[in-house]
Amino acid sequence: MFDDECILVDEQDNVVGHESKYTCHLMEKIESENLLHRAFSVFLFNSKHELLLQQRSATKVTFPLVWTNTCCSHPLYRESELIQENFLGVRNAAQRKLLDELGIPAEDVPVDQFTPLGRMLYKAPSDGKWGEHELDYLLFIVREVKLVPNPDEVADVKYVSREQLRELIQQADAGEGGVKLSPWFRLVVDNFLMGWWEHLEKGTLAEAVDMETIHKLK
Repeated sequence: MFDDECILVDEQDNVVGHESKYTCHLMEKIESENLLHRAFSVFLFNSKHELLLQQRSATKVTFPLVWTNTCCSHPLYRESELIQENFLGVRNAAQRKLLDELGIPAEDVPVDQFTPLGRMLYKAPSDGKWGEHELDYLLFIVREVKLVPNPDEVADVKYVSREQLRELIQQADAGEGGVKLSPWFRLVVDNFLMGWWEHLEKGTLAEAVDMETIHKLK
């Protein structure tokens, strides 16, 4: 896994090189060389517009056992995942990782069914040694899927309504039950998710798309 080559980008999302996943997540390198890599976050909803969450496995190097959106990972420095047109490289990577992490077959999540809604740039230390510095593509998809979570990647999964997510956030804020949320998921929740979810339920999601802006969030 650590040998995978992530796509290095500048703050305008131009590809500037590639580096191992290991190096990309070392806070020392992030701080000293300002290493920034491309990432994606998938928000998968069922037909009732409930959002699928995952709890990251205990063996994750960054942010183990935190709850987060459906799938969060990186397009790799390979031809199929570098395609810029229609954000196809990121869509291909999302399809690949939904299978790797959650056992969702490719036919359940066709690449043309992902809706890229926006991009954000953020930095988040994890435990001192490890962290994230990502330019993150935020993707929605509505599909009924078959789930076979990979225990090496995922500790638990659940679908939540908007109200149930609000309750989960309140638990995390209060420190109840050891509930923690990933920093990137919390940024999306605080800045975009509820409005986009409302658009999804109204059938007006296209109105929410903004792939021109790169939101720099802390």
